[in-house]
Amino acid sequence: MSKTSCWFLLSLLILFSFVAEIHGVKKQRQVLHKFQKSKLFKANSEVNDRSSHFDTNDHIVHHVKIDSQLGLKDKDKIKKLPGQPHVKFSQYGGYVTVDKLAGRAFYYYFVEAPRSKETLPLLLWLNGGPGCSSFGYGAMQEIGPFRVNSDGKTLHIRRYSWNYAANVLFLESPAGVGFSYSNKSSDYDINGDRKTAADNYVFLVNWLERFAEYKNRDFYIAGESYAGHYIPQIAHKILWHNKRAKKTIINLKGIMIGNAVINSETDTRGVYDFLGSHAIISDQTAQDINDFCDFSVVNQSNNCNHALAKADYDTNFIDAYNIYAPLCHDSSLTTFPKKNSDVFDPCSDDYVHAYLNRGDVQEALHANVTKLNFDWEGCSDIIEWGDSATTIIPLLHEFQNKGLRVWIYSGDIDSVVPVTGTLYSLKKMKLPIETIWQPWFLFGEVGGYTQVYKGGLTFATVREAGHEVPSYQPKRAFSLVKHFLDGTPLPIH
Repeated sequence: MSKTSCWFLLSLLILFSFVAEIHGVKKQRQVLHKFQKSKLFKANSEVNDRSSHFDTNDHIVHHVKIDSQLGLKDKDKIKKLPGQPHVKFSQYGGYVTVDKLAGRAFYYYFVEAPRSKETLPLLLWLNGGPGCSSFGYGAMQEIGPFRVNSDGKTLHIRRYSWNYAANVLFLESPAGVGFSYSNKSSDYDINGDRKTAADNYVFLVNWLERFAEYKNRDFYIAGESYAGHYIPQIAHKILWHNKRAKKTIINLKGIMIGNAVINSETDTRGVYDFLGSHAIISDQTAQDINDFCDFSVVNQSNNCNHALAKADYDTNFIDAYNIYAPLCHDSSLTTFPKKNSDVFDPCSDDYVHAYLNRGDVQEALHANVTKLNFDWEGCSDIIEWGDSATTIIPLLHEFQNKGLRVWIYSGDIDSVVPVTGTLYSLKKMKLPIETIWQPWFLFGEVGGYTQVYKGGLTFATVREAGHEVPSYQPKRAFSLVKHFLDGTPLPIH
């Protein structure tokens, strides 16, 4: 891995670890602590980083084996989840093998649209981490049809579920994340961008064989955070295989990424500029970081390290993922569910963790069929990460040249991957502006701000949203994805 990328990830880990300590969330603290100690940051690291850019040829699978999926779709159909209200859509859960020899299998959860499922597009959602669950976060806390109640036993229906706009597929990847597993324990130690992209592609073509009615459907990918790597990389794989086969294997139409890790140097600089502009660190600390730190290198001066330590201390007492959100002070489950609300509950992690580790829930989901020797966790504490591209900007340029729809959005009160860093990264692309910066509206109020670049890239902020935008602003997030899928601009009046 390049020194720049190491420095960026290490900086994020410092911020993340402080947040985890405040929340007392065991899973996040453990996975990030393990990540810090991994070979990624060891002086004698054997991580092979031949390029700061992602190249599909670095971990290419030229002949993807598509196994027979006969009868598996029907077996994967979920009759009803424990504590679930009545719904009018179909849901599925199960495993797709991505490597038979290693016994490596990825867990998926799929919800079809309650209406017009035959014509609505297919949307894959990916969370980041690296190593966090798209099912536990994406499906159960952000864009899926259900929320886990505070009793950890029952569910309530989410009003702004994205399956009203698309048929939505959630993937837990790589092996060791959530319910996904490998029979080869060394698989957990050799994860990285390249291997994950290759496995995700194998998953997709086999899943589409199982759900053959979606093979030619318009296909989109959305997600957040470190999915700023996952999404462009799997999109790159799809385009590469389509070109090689001289036919459309997967009908990819566009990607949408929120609070995305895009470019190491600018992403990192944006963190501290955001903290300074929001009165979380002092003017002096912000100035010292600007004067003494160079985020294009790893080895910083003592003056820089001192300023960064002061900034890290100042973020110790808030939720860096949403600088204005309350913290979870009591994660105990309740005897009776709290009243349902669109306002995000900061203890939701704990409700989901309790629910997904219940035996009856796992049985209903067709999950944990091999009786894994670890609990389901929101973020894995058993995997290690190797290669991580310094930038994905070349991939974004590629998608523009090939006519893919690309939307990038930012919750404007996230300090972990903040709007400042994203704008700095987009500026490096040197794209001409097609539609100038202006507010977009929903129900007569400003939903955020947007700017469209020539070549089809749309940037949008979501007002009063943290890192997980749909959790904090479900109505605005739904409006965003609806316009993205429809190919229509955000309303500006």
